[in-house]
Amino acid sequence: MNADRETTSPDTGRVGEVFLAFLKLGLTSFGGPIAHLGYFRDELVLRRKWVSEDAYAELVALCQFLPGPASSQTGFVLGLARAGPLGAIAAWTAFTLPSALLMLAVASGASRLQGGVAAAAIHGLKLVAIVIVAQAVWGMARSLTPDLRRVTIAVAAALVLGLWGGATGQVAAIVIGGVAGLFLCRDLAASPAEGLPTRVSRRVGMTSLTLFGALLFSLPVMSAALGEPGWNLFDIFYRAGALVFGGGHVVLPLLRAELVPTGLMTDDQFLAGYGAAQALPGPLFAIAGYLGPIAAGGAWGALPAILGVFLPGLLIVIGILPFWSHLRHNPVTRSIVAGVNAAVVGILATALYDPLWTTGIGSLADVAAVGAGLVALMRWHIPPITLVVAMVGFSAVGATLA
Repeated sequence: MNADRETTSPDTGRVGEVFLAFLKLGLTSFGGPIAHLGYFRDELVLRRKWVSEDAYAELVALCQFLPGPASSQTGFVLGLARAGPLGAIAAWTAFTLPSALLMLAVASGASRLQGGVAAAAIHGLKLVAIVIVAQAVWGMARSLTPDLRRVTIAVAAALVLGLWGGATGQVAAIVIGGVAGLFLCRDLAASPAEGLPTRVSRRVGMTSLTLFGALLFSLPVMSAALGEPGWNLFDIFYRAGALVFGGGHVVLPLLRAELVPTGLMTDDQFLAGYGAAQALPGPLFAIAGYLGPIAAGGAWGALPAILGVFLPGLLIVIGILPFWSHLRHNPVTRSIVAGVNAAVVGILATALYDPLWTTGIGSLADVAAVGAGLVALMRWHIPPITLVVAMVGFSAVGATLA
């Protein structure tokens, strides 16, 4: 596709299709960004076949490498590919809205999420995330690590992330994967004709990157000059979203450092919101729907907080896409991407163990439940919502009998 050529308007029906598909995902995707990528793959790559496995893997690798919420960026681009700009907006809105509204609803009553019933529900959702990520690791490993050299890259990435940890370790694993791919994967076949299906011109891409940088540097000045609470919130959440690698769990310490010491909320209020977010579907960045109103003392604070934390990641991915569509055909780029894709498999496998397995598995019964869930999902192809209901029910029954 010529990235400089404007595309025709998407079919209105496809925009509705995108909205409904992502609304389903927004209501059922539990377990954090890594689990979300597994849900996306199951629903949009395997079931609906919107993009190929290779194109999806490239997109995941790209969004993992960029700052911002990887799952929301991935969903945004998938909506863009399916139905143009309106599809991108529909995908982001539908995926984010359910969790953002739920976080807004609990902003004044987070303490009610405590207790045995809530703990059992959260435990069941952790088991769901383990099953989804395990399926994603298995499927992506088969297509992205088909030979010994790429298996070696995946294992190396897992070791780097296991030893280093955190967002820095994740970025280091991806960089090492790219460098290893440059030396080990130079003889790979040409990229398939279908890469990341972009609908962004270079002019739009450059404008998006310019806007990203302009907001990053001008918002602190504007916030200080205007002294308006809304601009202050937008600045706080924009900087957090622009400077974080690694997703929602990494952005939370940045937000706490801006919100708690400044007196905008107490530590107890912040941690209560974090606990609530673990029990809800959708992107963890949607915790802004809770933190914004608490910091502002009113529901209006949700809007600048949500827009602020998501906007930088979306601007960056829009800015990179038109240039990526050309770079991917370069042999050097191809080999780097192959290494990065293999590294993503290692990252997913590491995340499957820690934090998902280490925090979600507490007994042999949990292991058996996860095994049964994997069989049901991979052999019988049950809908994810059925898996959610079953795992939460299993956890609730176990808590009652304990």
